[in-house]
Amino acid sequence: MIVGERKPLEEIRAMLDPYRKILILGCGECVSVCMAGGEKEVGILASQLRMLYKRQGREVEIGEVTLIRQCDREYIEPHLDKIYQADVVLSMACGVGVQFVGEVAGEEVIVLPALNTKFYGVNLEAGMWAERCAGCGDCVLDKTAGICPIARCAKRLLNGPCGGSQGGRCEINPEVECAWQLIHERLKARGQLELLEEIVPAKNWKPSLSGGPRKVIREDLRL
Repeated sequence: MIVGERKPLEEIRAMLDPYRKILILGCGECVSVCMAGGEKEVGILASQLRMLYKRQGREVEIGEVTLIRQCDREYIEPHLDKIYQADVVLSMACGVGVQFVGEVAGEEVIVLPALNTKFYGVNLEAGMWAERCAGCGDCVLDKTAGICPIARCAKRLLNGPCGGSQGGRCEINPEVECAWQLIHERLKARGQLELLEEIVPAKNWKPSLSGGPRKVIREDLRL
């Protein structure tokens, strides 16, 4: 899932300062699971802003809507009337949702982010999420025992460890497990250490980093 984290209240307040009619738009998918932007979090933020504005003596109208998801046109369009009635939309989705709501609603609609989008990750335990994928577009998990060296190695090394780790911990951040130590241990347990002898060529980052927005097209699914 995409993991997000809410911006500080003061930063959000500063963004909203020019506006008097605010629509807080939640997202019921990834950021709901990581408890950053779902219906509950929309309600909490709305209450905090109302109390803040009340203390300031400001009259600000705050609406609340939570979509099933903000990355799908079919879930945005039924709420366009509410979006158009607001001075500003405060999206509690990931960066994709912020952009797509603005794209669907039109260039005159102001959509601001309430979250910082962090990474693609997993839920390790209650209140703790960790990165597992960098969305690089060229997956090598078949060669690395299902452990991603792009997302989990601080140096993004593709052909073994740097040699600086100690006790299975990264030399850059001792709190982080060395990804290549994990890969070696898993391959050893599987009896597949020979996979480490295969040289993985340097990634061609151009399509993902400098070739513009990527697309995936399934012709069999297009209307």
